[in-house]
Amino acid sequence: MTASPSSGSVQKTFLKYQHVFVFLAPLLFVVGVYSVAPIPETAGTDYWLEYWWLFLAFIVGATIVNTVGISGSALFVPFLIFVFPVIAGETLTPETLVKVGLISESFGLSSSALAFIQYGLVDRRLALSLVLGGIPFVVAGALLSFIIPAWLFHALLGLALIAASFLLFKADLGHEDPSASGDEADTAADGGQPGLPNDDDKLGPAGVEKAADGTITRVDRDGNDYTYSHGGYLERFANYSVGGVFQGLAGFGIGELGIISMLRTNVPVRVAIGTNHIVVALTAVLASLVHVFGGGLVGGHTMDLASTPWNMVVWTVPATVTGGQIAPYVSATLDTGLIKKGVGVLFAVISVALFLMAFGGF
Repeated sequence: MTASPSSGSVQKTFLKYQHVFVFLAPLLFVVGVYSVAPIPETAGTDYWLEYWWLFLAFIVGATIVNTVGISGSALFVPFLIFVFPVIAGETLTPETLVKVGLISESFGLSSSALAFIQYGLVDRRLALSLVLGGIPFVVAGALLSFIIPAWLFHALLGLALIAASFLLFKADLGHEDPSASGDEADTAADGGQPGLPNDDDKLGPAGVEKAADGTITRVDRDGNDYTYSHGGYLERFANYSVGGVFQGLAGFGIGELGIISMLRTNVPVRVAIGTNHIVVALTAVLASLVHVFGGGLVGGHTMDLASTPWNMVVWTVPATVTGGQIAPYVSATLDTGLIKKGVGVLFAVISVALFLMAFGGF
């Protein structure tokens, strides 16, 4: 289906100025929280500044997770479990941990997803099919989080992390490097490259062409070629369904299992990372809504906005948005495989600590 000229113009304008729109979103969020969010009656300046240091921690975490295309909560939730109590002197409940992680990563991954779209590294058709397939599993996982005990939550969190660590080490990154298109001299009016593969429904500057045999050629903003196919839907569906349950339950999982399934089905790593951002961002938004409003369906809280630590998320949301914008440039310049292995080691260490928490080790 061909996009109308006005629709295409709106898309190009939005993507051209996406940095403006992206940074307006957290500003409006903070203003909205400050203006209408239910907060303690005695809240003053000290209340809003209490967790300012979370901005620094979350901007680093958001840059890391968005660079490798995984869920922000995979780092945020363990950080809030182990590091936050040491600094803040208080422990958060599992429901609050996941809620803060999901709200923060919803903004951060949405920010990074737009940056990857602008860079030309998102397969929208693949992303849409994965999101639609994952929705029921994400909702089921989010509702499950209201009824499981804390020790089981920590055990499942550890299990998800150790699986993610194993899969990150097993991932084949051999097809990561793109080839040059050879048409890099000039830039087209829409920010792409003239004379490159194209379709009328494209988002952003990427050129896209699908051959009769199903082979897809995608060209990013820098003129790099990526060739792959949409085959392997069954394997991806299996990974995204299991990951979707953990995404709703713990705030991450769909990104970690999803990125591996795309790499195993020969989607180039940078296209896989960019496409995965759309999937994780949309499912994180959905899971956040269920965590805030869905507790009453299974006997948990009922639309209790007052239980959300607003003085935390006013710092974590802007941080994750900023990290999301930085990530595509980091991904383009650093060795993604090395970063993945480092994150895999971190996940393994955190999972051991979570198992010890779950079963009384400390």
